[in-house]
Amino acid sequence: MNIKVPTVLLDGTVLALLDEHDLYGYAITKQVQKYLNVSESTMYPVLRRLQKDKLLTTYDEPFEGRNRRYYQITEAGKINLKEIKLTWQNFSGAVDTLLLSKENGGETDA
Repeated sequence: MNIKVPTVLLDGTVLALLDEHDLYGYAITKQVQKYLNVSESTMYPVLRRLQKDKLLTTYDEPFEGRNRRYYQITEAGKINLKEIKLTWQNFSGAVDTLLLSKENGGETDA
């Protein structure tokens, strides 16, 4: 079963990758695909939206006779990433509690 990845989580994964270092679009896609089932056609609209929202900026670098577009996280992107991480921690903890509590012998409060 494939779980559809919500937009905010795609945003968070891209911002987290770029918080480590600048990357070009194809490299971002390949890094995300190591962990999530997303297509290349899914990732470029995410990058464009994050850039439009001023969470990313771009610059071009020559590569083998062509320019390669690199994405860089902005200060606003870093703030947004912190918010996504906090929200994710709360959400994933709650889901883990609900889905895994019976497996671990625990009970949920009802």
